[in-house]
Amino acid sequence: MQYRFNARAPAFNADAINETIQRALASAGLDTTSGPMHNVTETIRNALASSGLADTPTAPRPTESVIDVEARVVGIAEADGEARPSNRPSTDGMGATGSFETHELSNHAGTRSYKLYVPAGAHESSLPVVVMLHGCTQSPDDFAAGTQMNRLADEHGFLVVYPEQPARANTSKCWNWFKHQDQLRDAGEPSLIAGIVREVATRHDADLRRVFVAGLSAGAAMAVVLGETYPELFAGVGAHSGLPYGSAHDIPSAMAAMKGGRSGLARAQGMPSAATASPKKAVRPVPTIVFHGDRDHTVQQTNGSEIVNQAKDAYAQAGDAPLTSSTQVGKAPGGRGYSRTVHSNAEGHALIESWVLHGAGHAWSGGDARGSYTDRTGPDASAEMVRFLLALPRAGSA
Repeated sequence: MQYRFNARAPAFNADAINETIQRALASAGLDTTSGPMHNVTETIRNALASSGLADTPTAPRPTESVIDVEARVVGIAEADGEARPSNRPSTDGMGATGSFETHELSNHAGTRSYKLYVPAGAHESSLPVVVMLHGCTQSPDDFAAGTQMNRLADEHGFLVVYPEQPARANTSKCWNWFKHQDQLRDAGEPSLIAGIVREVATRHDADLRRVFVAGLSAGAAMAVVLGETYPELFAGVGAHSGLPYGSAHDIPSAMAAMKGGRSGLARAQGMPSAATASPKKAVRPVPTIVFHGDRDHTVQQTNGSEIVNQAKDAYAQAGDAPLTSSTQVGKAPGGRGYSRTVHSNAEGHALIESWVLHGAGHAWSGGDARGSYTDRTGPDASAEMVRFLLALPRAGSA
C-alpha cells in the first residue's frame, strides 16, 4: 500500500460543523443568540480556522459580550477632564479626590497593567489593600466608576488596586477563572494578581495582612480562586455574581457552570464536559461575603449559594466549630428587597455573609450608573463589602 503524504486532505465544511455544535448546545438549553453564549459562534469559527478547518477566522464583533449589556468605556479624559499620560497620577473624577495611577507588572506568566487608587492624604503606612477584579468587557475605569470603591477608600483609608485583563488574554476581557493553569498557586493569572499586590504593598508600605479581593462575575470567580490559592495573602473575599472554586476546566464546562450545572442543573449535567469534569474543592477557610441576584440569568444564583457552601465546608474541614446562622429580610432605599444571612463562629465573629437580591439580575448592587452592569436600586454592595472586610482579623502569615 502506498501512503500519499502529499495528497491534500478533504475540505471540511466549517459551517456544517459549526451548525452541528450549535444544535448540540441548543439541545442542552444554552442560547447562543444572547447572554453568556452570545459570542460562541465566532469563537467556534476562529477555533476551526486556527486548526486549518476553515479558510479564514472571522474577526470578533466589537459589540460581542459574554454578559447581557454593553460596557461603557470610562476613560481618564472623561473622568478627569483631560487625557493624561498613563504613568502620571490623576483623580478619578467620580467623587474621589486621591490619585489614580497606571502601572504594569510582568512575571513568568505574562504581563498585566493595573490601576492603583491612593486616597487623598494617605501618608501613613500600613494601609489595607482592596483588590477589585472587573467583569467581562469592563475596564478598571469602568469598574471604579460603577462600584465607587475609590470614594470609600477616601472615607475609610485604604488602597484600591484594579488589575486589568487585556483582550489578548481573553477576547471578552474575562478573567480566565475556568482554565486549569489559572486555578493554581504560582501559575497563570493568580500569580500575576498576587505579584501586583506584593508590588503595591512594597511601594506603599501597605499592610500585607489586611489585603482583600473582590470582583464581579468572572472577576468574582477569580477572587474566589485567589482566596483558595493564596489564603495567607488574602484575608477576605468578596464575590458579586460569581462562581465557586473549581467549577469548570474549559469553556464548555464554564458555560454549563454559569447555567447552574455544577449545582445540579439536569440539562447542563448532561453535557459531556460537565459529566467528565472533576470539580476541585475549596479547602482553605477564608472569610467571604457574597452578593447575587435571584434573577441573574447570566450566572445563575445557585453559584452564589455554592460559594457559601464551599466556604462553610472549608471551615468544617479545618476543624472549626460549626458556624451559627441568622437571616434578616429587608429592603434597600432604592426599593430592592434582599435576604441577608450571616454565618458566625462561636465568638460571634461573622466569617461568611450572603446577600440574595430579590428580583435582581447580573449587576453590581447599589452601583453608580456611570459604570456598566450596575443596579442602583439595590443595597450598596461596595459599602457592605468594605464593612465586612475591614472588620476581619488579619491574614495568617503574609
